[in-house]
Amino acid sequence: MPLSEGQFVEAHRRFSREDVAALQTLSGAPDSGEAVPEALINGMFSCLLGVDLPGRGTNYLKQETEFLAPAPLGDMLTARVEITRLRPEKHLVDLATTCSAADGRIVARGRALVLARDVAGAFG
Repeated sequence: MPLSEGQFVEAHRRFSREDVAALQTLSGAPDSGEAVPEALINGMFSCLLGVDLPGRGTNYLKQETEFLAPAPLGDMLTARVEITRLRPEKHLVDLATTCSAADGRIVARGRALVLARDVAGAFG
């Protein structure tokens, strides 16, 4: 299906103390206390971009994220990526990224820029 402005996808996830421990083991990241580490929140965006929108073959060029509030461990988080601009002549897709907690509070927001040249059917 061709991409269009306003198109979006979401993912829902609860992170546990075990998820944080796995991140620490893999990356050496410091303990984040009772909050979900920023890397795990950004990982949700990365997964959505590479799997769902635009999808397999997406090349991540840029990500900017502003973290507005801590996301407590165990809370259901909703990550969303939404197409804000398409530049088919360059195979570029601009997206808004947001992550909200179960109570609707926005815990992170930002933007991503991806190259979708290798995503089948991306530009019609």
